[in-house]
Amino acid sequence: MEFKSQPFIPVVFASDINTYSVARAFYEAYGVKTRVFGKFPTGPSYNSKITYFSANPEMDKKEVLLPALTEFANKHKKKKILAIGCGDSYVATLSQVKDQLPANVIAPYIDFSLMDSLQQKERFYELCDKHGIDHPATVIFRKGMDPNMELPFKFPIILKPSNGIEYWEHPFDTQEKVYTIKNREQLTGVINDIFEAGYEDSLILQDMIPGNDEYMRVLTCYSNHEGKVKMMCLGHVLLEEHTPHGKGNHAVIITEPKSDLYDRVKALLEDLNYVGFSNFDIKFDRRDGKYKFFEINTRQGRSNFYVTGSGLNIAKLLVEEYIYDHPLEFQTPKSEHLWLMVPKGVARKYVFEEENLRKLNKLLKEKKYVNPVFLKGDNRLNRMLRMWKNHFRQYKNFKEYYS
Repeated sequence: MEFKSQPFIPVVFASDINTYSVARAFYEAYGVKTRVFGKFPTGPSYNSKITYFSANPEMDKKEVLLPALTEFANKHKKKKILAIGCGDSYVATLSQVKDQLPANVIAPYIDFSLMDSLQQKERFYELCDKHGIDHPATVIFRKGMDPNMELPFKFPIILKPSNGIEYWEHPFDTQEKVYTIKNREQLTGVINDIFEAGYEDSLILQDMIPGNDEYMRVLTCYSNHEGKVKMMCLGHVLLEEHTPHGKGNHAVIITEPKSDLYDRVKALLEDLNYVGFSNFDIKFDRRDGKYKFFEINTRQGRSNFYVTGSGLNIAKLLVEEYIYDHPLEFQTPKSEHLWLMVPKGVARKYVFEEENLRKLNKLLKEKKYVNPVFLKGDNRLNRMLRMWKNHFRQYKNFKEYYS
């Protein structure tokens, strides 16, 4: 693998597939290595040839992240440092400390007050109503309310935390990312488990939109430092993970070159004067033919390489704007491209809609696909064994958890 000297160094925070996808985008566009700061020495970025990895279990805390980033920036004063969070807690911390960073550090994030409000799902739904963006029927449930309250929709329903950062700071044995609640008894039990673990913020109870994973969409956007949207890329999700902690994580995506959703989302982001990457989870509701928005992530999503794979390299957006001061033209994908994090056999077995399966097989046959963790040349034995083990474990995971 060949590397080049550049006037900048990408520094990313976390250790999951998100970090490796960002690092790979930088490597493919500019031939640079990325410095990764994560909690634990694990994930696809660990022991990779395209990264330098440092681990500290407290890395997402302000009192740890700020000194680590400051020290690194001071050691490389002749370079610009692009600081990129790959998880909600890291993004929140970077937003909080961005005004305290050395002059050569670029942290392309909105102010924390706006970020914090957007990460509260109930605030996001208020913005959706303002801009004519559909979302599922929702009830905000706060600690102390009666779980037996009357709901405006029938079981099964969806339950999830409004504040994802606080939620994961209070783990418990049966904790899940998103719950499908089948009856009143289960609703009461899950609510009690969450609040007894120490979570204090509100919960989101929602109408469950019918349809399997193939009704999902993901939208990734990039807004420049003036708050103007310069990139939008919609992905049609064909398959998600179904393990308790991974539920809802994307497993197979095909980019959709055109979308009627762009204008309304663009208006919402520009009304907020939003800056940086944003990511939306969406589901098509066949009952009324509308696309329902679930949430906004104030960062690129963990599946962000579906954007880079489609030809819209996310690293180029940051470098062209913040390093070279080049104006960005508005971009959307020009053709379909396949992104997958599972073996081809799993994708073919669990994608059911005939048209979607046809597209999947067509893109596989034409070799218009990518699994971001398998980069040619990034082949250190320890890493490759871990990646292949995780890859083929998906056969067992889907057999056990898919329903």
